[in-house]
Formats: sequence, C-alpha cells, structure tokens
Amino acid sequence: MKKIILSLLVLMASVASIQAQELFKTVRENATKVVNNPAASDEEVQINQFKVTALNYLSMMVQKRGLKKDTYFYDSQAVNMTSFVTDFQVNLEKARNISPAKRMEVLKIYTDASKYNPMFKDTDKERANVYVDDKKTLTPFCLDTDWEKAYDQATTLVKAALK
Repeated sequence: MKKIILSLLVLMASVASIQAQELFKTVRENATKVVNNPAASDEEVQINQFKVTALNYLSMMVQKRGLKKDTYFYDSQAVNMTSFVTDFQVNLEKARNISPAKRMEVLKIYTDASKYNPMFKDTDKERANVYVDDKKTLTPFCLDTDWEKAYDQATTLVKAALK
C-alpha cells in the first residue's frame, strides 16, 4: 500500500509541474503507462485502469453529447479525479487502522460522493456504475462523476468522519 501511495504522490508531483493545458493528457498517459507496465503491481494496474477508463468516459460523453468544453474543464476533472482516488486510498488506510466500521464509513463516503455528483446524468447506469457494482475493485466509483464536486464533498465528509 505504501508503494502505491508513494507512486501516486510522485505522479501528482510530476503532474503539478506540467502546464495546465497538458494535465488531462498527462494524467491519462501516465495511467496508461502503469497499466501497460509488466512490472506494475496488480493494485497499481487496477487503480490506473480506473483512471484511464474514467478519463476516456469523460471524453466520450462530452463528444457524444456535442458539448463544448474548454481545456480548464478537462484539466480540472483530471486533477480532481486523481486527488479523489489518492485521498481515498490514504483515508481508507487511516480508517482501517481505526476500525472495520470506520473503514466502511470512509468507503461509503467516497462511493456516494462519486455516485451523487453526476456530470452527465447518464441513463446507462450499467456503464456508469461498472466499477461501483464490481465488489472486487479498489476504485468503487461511478464513471459519471463531476470530480470537482465529488472531491469537495468527500474531503469535507471524511475530515469529520476521521476526527
């Protein structure tokens, strides 16, 4: 777990130094590299596969609906999604050290934040909730998520839960 957190922090540090218009592309490329790296752990691959899928879903839905979105939109969603996933892992570990009930509370906070802050209100719930419905995933989040709103909500709620 420490290896995953460390690698995510390195990724976030490298992303922070890149110019804004490159964030979305860089997050997706870095996640794809991890997914395709035979030396990556199963956990790293699974987490980064979610990132790739979430970013591809975002692009697909914007294009499918003919929406006009600027660079800031894509970059903000990518950065907030990465922060959401990283904070989830860190806070889940903190909660695990407190109690199994606290771990379940943190898991629910993040899962609900992703489900109840939709970006597109996708009617294809099977597609949008593919990760939520997979009980073996390390990232049980809805693809149809406004990551900025979900991150803000989860951050606020988990602070109170871990006090």
